[in-house]
Amino acid sequence: MPVPKRKTSRSRKSKRSANKGIKPGAVMGCLTCQAPVTPHQVCQICGYYKGRKVLRTKKERSELRGQALKARQPEVQASAKEATPPKAAE
Repeated sequence: MPVPKRKTSRSRKSKRSANKGIKPGAVMGCLTCQAPVTPHQVCQICGYYKGRKVLRTKKERSELRGQALKARQPEVQASAKEATPPKAAE
């Protein structure tokens, strides 16, 4: 198998890739929140795609976890009180 005799210089490498004509990707605004989004992708900020809610965002998930924790907090405190044995008198 042939092996290059010398290292390809940076300028030679750049000249070769200069003609590939890579263009920046298209960007459009989200229909719901106007955030920049590439076409045919779900908006990561609001979770909408073509006007329909498809994805739960990180903020929504954390709010749901907080509500669940608040709902469970009285149960946890009650079970913790029952689990501690009463102190014996000396």
